[in-house]
Amino acid sequence: MTRLLVTLDGRILDADQPILHSDDSGFVRGDGCFETILVREGRPCVVGWHLARLATSAAMLDLSEPNLETWRNAIDIAVREWGVANEGMMRLLLTRGRESGGEPTALVTVTEVPERIVNGRANGIGVVTLERGFSTDLAKVAPWQLLGAKTLSYATNMAALRHAGREGADDVVFISTDGKVLEGPRSTVVITRGRTLLTPPTEFGILPGTTQRALFAVAQNRGYTCEYVPLERADLDNADGLWLMSSVALGALVHTLDGRSLAVPAVAAEIAEMVDQAVATIGG
Repeated sequence: MTRLLVTLDGRILDADQPILHSDDSGFVRGDGCFETILVREGRPCVVGWHLARLATSAAMLDLSEPNLETWRNAIDIAVREWGVANEGMMRLLLTRGRESGGEPTALVTVTEVPERIVNGRANGIGVVTLERGFSTDLAKVAPWQLLGAKTLSYATNMAALRHAGREGADDVVFISTDGKVLEGPRSTVVITRGRTLLTPPTEFGILPGTTQRALFAVAQNRGYTCEYVPLERADLDNADGLWLMSSVALGALVHTLDGRSLAVPAVAAEIAEMVDQAVATIGG
């Protein structure tokens, strides 16, 4: 697999050589945040929104405010080095740094897009719903839970995905203890009802989705109604279509939900085309 590593001072390093110290807080405690960006045709998609979200996550973790122009410079170097021939999966990684002190750790990496993502785009995905274990008011009453921040603490999310795999599924939709649809471990839930697109509100402690937001911007110009509304588990069953949206997978159409086959919605091809348009045209 091709790998690329760039530091914030613009150095291109050997991505197969060690770079983290053993006491880095991101490695030891998952104390940091990250963003994942699709690199397509030699440009980082929706990069402005990703940088803004990185800054929001950093603020929620009480990290120093990221210098976004420095990040942009490192991103530009990484994109130029990656080239235009293949898509890439870029990660922006920011940790509190070493426990023994010093500057935060900040890196930009690019790798090939995993085959599972390519397959999901082309063929759709099977999904199971799982309890997330908290109610929709937790973000409001317990901000230290960091709901809505894209942190490096992904152990629960990855455990949920492994459980889905044992159930014969590809991905997960989390449900709150009060019965509301939340998000996927690494995606935003979007359903369609006719020409209306619906997604759960971020006030539920959901990570604001960049691809979902970009889709909404394009869809509204096509005459779609786009809304942030509470959704129940039954709304997934009764929707015309169900997608998991994320930065690299883009719009993965759900063909199976908790073992039940879902029909392909009439707008499936248009949604896919609008997502492609959105990530190609929205920069920042």
